[in-house]
Amino acid sequence: MVAQAQTKQYDVMNMDGDDRSGEAVLRTTHLSKQYGAFSAVRDISIAVRPGEVYGFLGPNGSGKSTTISMLLGLIRPTSGTIEIFGASSEHRTESLARVGAIIESPSFYPYLSGFDNLSVLGALRGGIRDERIREVLDIVDLTEAARKHFGQYSLGMKQRLGIAWTLIHDPDLIILDEPTNGLDPAGVVDVRQLIRSLTEHGKTVFLSSHLLSEIEQVCDRVAILKRGSVIFEGQVADLLSRNPRVLLTVDRPREADALLRTRADVKSVIQNEDGNLIIEGEILSETMANVLVHAGFALHEMRLERTSLEDIFLILTEGTEKEHTRV
Repeated sequence: MVAQAQTKQYDVMNMDGDDRSGEAVLRTTHLSKQYGAFSAVRDISIAVRPGEVYGFLGPNGSGKSTTISMLLGLIRPTSGTIEIFGASSEHRTESLARVGAIIESPSFYPYLSGFDNLSVLGALRGGIRDERIREVLDIVDLTEAARKHFGQYSLGMKQRLGIAWTLIHDPDLIILDEPTNGLDPAGVVDVRQLIRSLTEHGKTVFLSSHLLSEIEQVCDRVAILKRGSVIFEGQVADLLSRNPRVLLTVDRPREADALLRTRADVKSVIQNEDGNLIIEGEILSETMANVLVHAGFALHEMRLERTSLEDIFLILTEGTEKEHTRV
C-alpha cells in the first residue's frame, strides 16, 4: 500500500548528547500506544534532524509500524505528542502535506505503465504535470522503464516506483517502512543507493527496517527498539564504536579468562571456537598485555576488533552476550 500523508522512563543511551531542544523535522515525546493490556509502543521520544537518513531499527513486532501509523495520523496515540515541522498532532494538516510515505508494499495498476500509474494516481490529487512525473522517474532510475507495464516490473523496480510516488509532490520528509522487504540482493543495493541519494535532493528520510546492513550502510543516526521502547538513539558511528573489543591469543586461555574476569575494567570475556579470548570493556590494550605477561602468560597475539552492528543489536535487543567467532 502506498500511503500519502500531506520521540520515559528514558533508559535510552543517547550517544551524541542531543538535548532535544534544537531543530527537528520530526519529534515524538513520550509517545505510547496501548491495546488493552498490551503496550505496542511505550514512551518513545526521538528527534529526526533535517537532511539526515534516520534509521528506526528493531525486530519484527517491536513497534516500528505502529509508530509510523501514529506519525501519519492513521491511528491515534494513547498518550504522548508528535510534531512534524514544528506542528503538533492537532494542527499538522499543512505539515503532513510535506510528507511522503510508503507503508508495506506499493500497489499500482498492473496493466498500466509506470508513467501512466503515476499520472492516474496524480489525477486523484488534482493532476500532476508530465514534466514532474518524468523528473521523479529519473530520480528513481526508471526513465527507460517508464512505458513498461507495472506487472512486468521486478520487485526492486516496483519499490522504486513506490518511492517515485512519494516524491511526486516534492515532500521534505520521506517515511519508508521496510522498503527492501522481499528484494533480491541487486534490488536491495538499488533501493539502498536511492535512499542515500534522496538527501542530495534536500530530503530527510525516516527509514524503518529490521535489516542491520541497511541501517549500517545508509543511516546517519538510529533508534533501536525493543518490545515497543527505544533502547538506543544516536549516531551509527558512535553505536559501532561503543564496547571496544580486544582479541587475545594466549596460552592457557581458561586461566587467562578467569584472571581477566576479576578486573573491574573488563565488561565481558568470551572464548571463541578457536580458543581466542575476546575482551569487552573500558580496555587499554597495553594494560591487558601487562596484566597477562606479569601473571606469567605467553601472549601470542593482541588486536583491536571492530564490533559489528549485528553484535551490538543482539546484545541490546536480547540482553545477552553472544559468542563472537569472526576473527
